[in-house]
Amino acid sequence: MRVSRSAYYARKKRPGQLIDAETLHLHHRMKALFRQSRSSLGSREMMKKLRKEGFQTSRYKVRKLMKKLKLKVTQRIAYKVTTQRNHKDDVADNLLNQNFNPVAPNQVWAGDITYLKTAEGWMYLAIVMDLYSRRIVGWYISKRMTTDLICKAMIMAYNIRQPPFGLVFHSDRGSQYTSKRYRKLLSDCGIRASMGDVGACWDNAVVERFFGSLKHD
Repeated sequence: MRVSRSAYYARKKRPGQLIDAETLHLHHRMKALFRQSRSSLGSREMMKKLRKEGFQTSRYKVRKLMKKLKLKVTQRIAYKVTTQRNHKDDVADNLLNQNFNPVAPNQVWAGDITYLKTAEGWMYLAIVMDLYSRRIVGWYISKRMTTDLICKAMIMAYNIRQPPFGLVFHSDRGSQYTSKRYRKLLSDCGIRASMGDVGACWDNAVVERFFGSLKHD
């Protein structure tokens, strides 16, 4: 069994830990789901999939078990630049400071642009995410990475959610988000702009994580 003498006696001295069948089944399903996702399944999505299968579990428990089972998410690398700053445009202050957990829906939204390889060639996707639920509330896809792309994504989100005045929308400092046209759209909708620092991808980490999972899946 390839067990050393010292390991055998050390294990013999420790009391045995009994695991019931249900817990063992949970462990097996978590490992299987993680393998199927090619090591991309985080604790939030893992919890959702387990609940769909009938397991009564919380995100805290899932996070704890993933650590115990050594299910560590593999980070992916982006290969195409989508953030280009126009230094002539004004930028907004960073109102979030990496606080991605609002206490209610339609308080803080976040968005970004990414690229997707499709049967029609390279396409650009703009999304708007509600940080409270991590739900995508607006999106638009186009062959061109223009201000029109992000405007249509925001218009979709605004029409669906009808958010209250003062909602914060967080993004990077790409030229599309700093453009006069987009700033006017936010102003007309009563939305306050927030932007991360230059080169700080972690300032919009939740959206980056979503894009990584989308491409990986």
